[in-house]
Amino acid sequence: MSEQFFQRKQTFFDRWARNYDILLTTPFYQAVHKRLLTDADFPRDGHVLDLGCGTGKLFKRLGKLYPELTGVGLDLSPEMLTQAQRKNIHGDRLSFVQGNAEAQPFPENTFDAAFNTISFLHYLHPETVLGEVQRVLKPGGQFYLADYGKGELCQGDGFPFSPGGLRFYSRAERTAMGERVGLETVAHHYLMFGVLLTIFQKSEEIPAVIAH
Repeated sequence: MSEQFFQRKQTFFDRWARNYDILLTTPFYQAVHKRLLTDADFPRDGHVLDLGCGTGKLFKRLGKLYPELTGVGLDLSPEMLTQAQRKNIHGDRLSFVQGNAEAQPFPENTFDAAFNTISFLHYLHPETVLGEVQRVLKPGGQFYLADYGKGELCQGDGFPFSPGGLRFYSRAERTAMGERVGLETVAHHYLMFGVLLTIFQKSEEIPAVIAH
């Protein structure tokens, strides 16, 4: 079931990629990203992950604001990544790779911060995704999850907009999922139009290695 689900999602976004940055979506994402970054605290010369990066809108903004920042954008759709790379004006310091959010192709403790904007609602196993984020973040690193929140303006558990539908989570549900994978909820901030920002943090403590 999972393989078929991911293939359908990839095909859906591959077909949408060339027309994704239309007039209506671009101002919306720009507004969400601007408000998100007012609540974000991360090293301006750090290494960051944009999970579900799409056509690279967030990296376009981050690259201009923070010239010493490096990062990787991950997305399931090769066609979305083609558009992101074509529009990338920041060279090799901001790169894009294809991959599944449930099995991220990065070593442990890689990123100072991670971002996810209006993508979490697509994931089949959201807690698995959070577990992967926890794995690839450095100790003390934060995850900025901005997506429609159940109980903000959106109601219900899912809508049949894309293959597999869309899923929304309340503040309490986000917090509980994070706790189960080792991410502490630092804060929730309402952004706009039902979009809720949840800030998670990985513990700064590194588990001691037990000698055998």
